[in-house]
Amino acid sequence: MSDRHEHSHSHDHTPAHEHGPGHRHDREHRHGLRHRVGHLLAPHSHETADKVDSALESSARGMRALWVSLAVLGATALAQAAVVAVSGSVALLGDTVHNAADALTAVPLGIAFVLGRRAATRRFTYGYGRAEDLAGLLIVLTIAASAAFAGWTAVDRLLDPRPVQHVPAVAVAALVGFAGNEWVARYRMRVGRSIGSAALVADGLHARTDGFTSLAVLLGAGGSALGWQLADPVVGLAITAAIALVLRDAAREVFRRVMDAVDPALVDRAERALTEAPGVRGVGELRLRWIGHRLRAEVAVVVDGDATVREAHRIAVDAEHALLHAVPRLTAALVHADPEPAPGESDPHLPLAHHVTA
Repeated sequence: MSDRHEHSHSHDHTPAHEHGPGHRHDREHRHGLRHRVGHLLAPHSHETADKVDSALESSARGMRALWVSLAVLGATALAQAAVVAVSGSVALLGDTVHNAADALTAVPLGIAFVLGRRAATRRFTYGYGRAEDLAGLLIVLTIAASAAFAGWTAVDRLLDPRPVQHVPAVAVAALVGFAGNEWVARYRMRVGRSIGSAALVADGLHARTDGFTSLAVLLGAGGSALGWQLADPVVGLAITAAIALVLRDAAREVFRRVMDAVDPALVDRAERALTEAPGVRGVGELRLRWIGHRLRAEVAVVVDGDATVREAHRIAVDAEHALLHAVPRLTAALVHADPEPAPGESDPHLPLAHHVTA
């Protein structure tokens, strides 16, 4: 790196880093109502204390969504299980098992959110945010297991048909299942999108499918009431197909997150913000990646080749500042300043070329 022209600048936004008096935060109000409302009104603040509190607040919101969902879906599954015991409906059994599995996904996600709050270490230098992505994989496996179980029970009942007892109770249980799952689905997806958690959004999609499968149980109950014994297992197979569809969507969402995929619109927004930053004459390589429900950025910007180290540092700080305001949920950025090439000057990065693999 040139002593004169190049600069790497990174803000990890931990409590140890202070920008100055203008950025100090009154710690005694950190968990107060005023501070929480402030984050809702200005979620993209770049201040050190605000960034830390925003990350903690997003994890707290995720935890709250999980435990509320666990309570609602747990109560729904228990009510449906009681009806399954007296009715023998395999369609309702599949729906109940799926609801119970959906409720239990709160456990790995809860663990992930707790781990995500831990500070980075010398071994885990990026922190523990990836635990959330691992939880998303567990959720996908849970959905797959639910689909396999629902399909197996439906096929078994097709081969050995039996009448469904207490059909009105099955219908009521189906409506309860739909109401509980739809409420949980909306809640999880709203919070998940708000805090940038792909795993929580996937879990919300999972709950929404459960709601529609509950309505399918209602159709099965209607068929049984009309004397069609195969209505119940046929609906069970329809539930299996619905679970398979949400499995596809959830797997795609989690796979993209694990593979560091980001919305191209975020990259465009970051490039525009950097281009408009004072002193930036060009934008080189730009990378964004999710770590849990937080974004990190790495970027090279081109500055005046005659700029001093202090001037390059100021430009890098301004560029980072612009990024933090422009990109939602961005918590850290590494900005590298490259001098604008002079006529006849060789590429200063040429010594690194042989380290780059195809």
